[in-house]
Amino acid sequence: MFENLSDRLQAIFGRLRKRGVLREADVDEVMREIRLALLEADVHYKVVRDFIARVRERAIGAEVSQALSPAQQVIKIVYEELVATLGEPGRLELKGPAPYVIMAVGLQGSGKTTTVAKLARYLKERGHLPLMVAADTYRPAAVTQLEVLGRQLGLPVYSEGVEPDPPSICARGVQEARRRGYDVVILDTAGRLQIDEEMMRELEAIARQVRPVEILLVADAMTGQEAVNIAGGFHQRLGLTGLILTKIDGDARGGAAISMRAVTGVPIKFLGTGEKADALEVFHPERLASRILGMGDVLTLIERAEAAFDAEQARRMAEKIQEAEFDLEDFLEQLRQVRKMGPVTQILEMMPGMGKIAGTVDPKEAERQLKRVEAIILSMTPEERRNPRILNASRKRRIARGSGTTVQEVNALIGQYRQMQRMLKQMSRGRGLLSGLTRMFGG
Repeated sequence: MFENLSDRLQAIFGRLRKRGVLREADVDEVMREIRLALLEADVHYKVVRDFIARVRERAIGAEVSQALSPAQQVIKIVYEELVATLGEPGRLELKGPAPYVIMAVGLQGSGKTTTVAKLARYLKERGHLPLMVAADTYRPAAVTQLEVLGRQLGLPVYSEGVEPDPPSICARGVQEARRRGYDVVILDTAGRLQIDEEMMRELEAIARQVRPVEILLVADAMTGQEAVNIAGGFHQRLGLTGLILTKIDGDARGGAAISMRAVTGVPIKFLGTGEKADALEVFHPERLASRILGMGDVLTLIERAEAAFDAEQARRMAEKIQEAEFDLEDFLEQLRQVRKMGPVTQILEMMPGMGKIAGTVDPKEAERQLKRVEAIILSMTPEERRNPRILNASRKRRIARGSGTTVQEVNALIGQYRQMQRMLKQMSRGRGLLSGLTRMFGG
């Protein structure tokens, strides 16, 4: 989503680093370029104006002129002001008597129903007992969709079909949660194609009946600046407590995410990063700023790895690596674990310095490559996986036929495996595999 903006900013900073001393004219030139980059990324013009003014004031002061590396100091200032613009991280406020009611609102097509299920899964993993309430009765498919998601994720759903009274459905859903001991209720309310008076009156009626502790707007980041206007409209009528930005893995220009907090004053609490049930990230402004500036996001990468990798498996794998016993069966197991972390391009984007490589990788082709690798290894006998040195020409031809690939692809995989073997002996657990993936998909 931030690829174009990130490329522009990195190019600006690259030129900046070549200058040993920064004059005020140099700072002004850099500020003009950053202003253009932000406006082209669809950042709200008032946010750009205030951001540039704050950065310029600090960049021409003693903070930079007395620094050993003025260029790096300017980059540090841009990073800090970007974090300030994105705002303090918002967290769910689940306080008071249970059940805690979370009201999800938004327009049609924003991914609200899917996000409700993701949020319920997120809360369940953290020890809560969530109940989802299907209150979008104007779109029959929404009720069915939430029920299907509930069954897939093993989460309960309160539904009355397409009964015409959503406020009463929500009230009865909360009563059901209280009776059955659920401590969180998430309401999937109805949306429209645009903000209208009828929808707002209904949402206000729901809020009066159930008194939610959180009113979260699910906004599609792909709508750009319109998402900022939508947030303002909902906030004025309902008093939003937070935002969930969806589809940030898409090809939007990213300006809405940067503008949202500054324009509305409402904190961003979560980011939707994909279609899968676990593709919901807690919003960390410093991590997003780091990604935008091309610095990677190592903390989120570590968190994903911890969620995907089994601790006992990781311990056994570390022992094998140290003893130089890492074979193709282990390679396949690690590959499957990495796939659980998300698309290869997202993983590369989180690695410092890999943003440009990630931008050159076709996500679909990368996924096809992973599947080909899996097919090749599965076409080998257990003995061949444990001891690839026995793979002669006839064995390779058989493996290629069995996996629907070519002998050249089999040879390439064996070469990558041997390269990874060498790297894993030198690097700590996890880093070697990711570096191997970088080589496999990045060049």
